[in-house]
Amino acid sequence: MLKTILIAVVAAVALVLIYAATRPDSFRIERSVRIKAPPERIYSLIDNLHQFNLWNPFLLKDPATQGTYSGSTSGKGARYAWRSDKIGVGQMEIADTAASSSVTMNLDFIKPFEAHNIAEFTLKPDADATQVTWAMHGPAPFLSKLMQVFISMDKMVGKDFEEGLSNLKTIAEAS
Repeated sequence: MLKTILIAVVAAVALVLIYAATRPDSFRIERSVRIKAPPERIYSLIDNLHQFNLWNPFLLKDPATQGTYSGSTSGKGARYAWRSDKIGVGQMEIADTAASSSVTMNLDFIKPFEAHNIAEFTLKPDADATQVTWAMHGPAPFLSKLMQVFISMDKMVGKDFEEGLSNLKTIAEAS
């Protein structure tokens, strides 16, 4: 009986590992919101990392986060590094911008796990408003694929993107 149980457990673990190996080698998470504000106003809340951190949902999770700004104040080369017991350790750098239409950031997470991803913000005028899309994509190494068998990264991080876009909407529409 014990031997049968052990064989069943080993087989189940093997099936999970095989299934994880078949998952995609990259991921993409994306959320959008319509904000009643001109693209220029919204762009300044993303392209300037000091302004970005006023609505950044990850930073708002831990007010005790220790952060350091470096490089430019805004635009290409602007950097922010953080250290927190709740949200981990990492840094972001604005890699590219197109005035009032897009901002691309390199995201480097160090703890609780290492990951190197890209965040993209696109702004498209829509009548009296702006459609803002926040996307993140990057590689999915085997450990990430294994985690995604049990936890939906889209649902987990997507909630934070939705919260962040809601925060951005509140600030942009109040200005």
